[in-house]
Amino acid sequence: MIPMTLEEIARVVGASLHDVPDARTPVTAPAAVDSREVVPGGLFAATAGARADGHDHAAGAVRGGAVAVLASRPVGVPALVVEDVRLALGLLARHLLGRIGPTVIGLTGSVGKTTTKDLLAQVLERHAATVATDRSFNNEFGLPLTVLRADAATRYLVLEMGAGRKGDLRYLTGIAPPRLGLVLNVGTAHVERMGAGPADVAEAKGELVEALPADGFALLNADDPYVMGMAGRTGAQILSYGRSAGARVRAEGVRMTGARAAFELVTPCGRAPVELGLIGEHQVGNALAAAAVATALGLGVAEIAGGLSAARRRSAGRLEIVERPDGVTVVDDAFNASPESMRAGLRAVRALAGTRRTVAVLGAMGQQADASRARHAEMGRLVADLRFDVLIAVGAGDPLAMAEAAKAANRGVAVHTAEDVAGALGLATALLEPGDVVFVKASSEIGLGACARALAGA
Repeated sequence: MIPMTLEEIARVVGASLHDVPDARTPVTAPAAVDSREVVPGGLFAATAGARADGHDHAAGAVRGGAVAVLASRPVGVPALVVEDVRLALGLLARHLLGRIGPTVIGLTGSVGKTTTKDLLAQVLERHAATVATDRSFNNEFGLPLTVLRADAATRYLVLEMGAGRKGDLRYLTGIAPPRLGLVLNVGTAHVERMGAGPADVAEAKGELVEALPADGFALLNADDPYVMGMAGRTGAQILSYGRSAGARVRAEGVRMTGARAAFELVTPCGRAPVELGLIGEHQVGNALAAAAVATALGLGVAEIAGGLSAARRRSAGRLEIVERPDGVTVVDDAFNASPESMRAGLRAVRALAGTRRTVAVLGAMGQQADASRARHAEMGRLVADLRFDVLIAVGAGDPLAMAEAAKAANRGVAVHTAEDVAGALGLATALLEPGDVVFVKASSEIGLGACARALAGA
């Protein structure tokens, strides 16, 4: 973050200063909404969540090095008091962008946002100073926090933008207007909140391309008709990517070595070989998305291919592989789940395992609306079709449909059910044998990440 005094920040966000000894005190480090992540010289934004109120941790944040607290009420320590902390963070981020002027790249999609963002960041940072979204900080709090990490040296700002409902992307692009907008796919994530089906999801995701300037670029997935349908919603230049023959940035000659993909990257400027370090054939699409952005920014095809081949997993809980001393491989993909990501994960793990014994520990996929039971049953059938050896379905309701479908497929999978995360951990611990590959996945609210970490010995 570029240094700003408390007095300057107060003017930008319309705050009143409380318990501030010197309004000229500078804030020299980024902001945080978790008091445990405050860094010396930074700002602590006190937000009220479902489980905790950040205002209760204001004093601790200042003791931890925060210069002041952005709060909705006085907290007994130096504070910038505003009516709405969320809006104030957005205003501060927008002001900072106006002062430093990096190229803003926004990306959205139903699945693959975080992995694509990590791939893109690793390609771009080899070329110039790049700041990218940390973890999945892609909402109305996380996006401003990412912007506030940028400084005068930042050339590229890669912003993952989440959309749980219509209007979310309009708000986020108002804070950080993108010059490049990347849309990955339109799937079933968030259909419960967005509407009845993929057309409603596409309506929400398309808000990103509507925000692009005429001299910008819309990077659209040629393999997804809902995404390509967004071309008419922007005046920006269109650059398509995908495995389709007509995509301008595409993959040719895709081949799998175990669970990892290699291909020839083809762009309007040439071609070069790519060998991905991430597991799963679905990573080809994520890599092409990153390549499309880099192509629009003028990077050469050899430079892009080299960055993609060197890239490694950065974010926890996304096909994160841990090898135990007893030969058990734990694949933690429990950060979140949708039918699309669960299918991709199951197939990637099956390819990774080869002839080894496989165990799937699967919980509920949230926000699937009226189709939820059917989609869980589909996952149960896929587990059986892929010849997993063991399925542990975790939780009541829809996961039981997963278990029933796996049993009914009669493909030899041993099906178990667990009431909760603790039960799943106990079952998996008892059933695992040396050399097994165990795959753990569910929507984040299920908490199966704790099971994966315990199995991995973390």
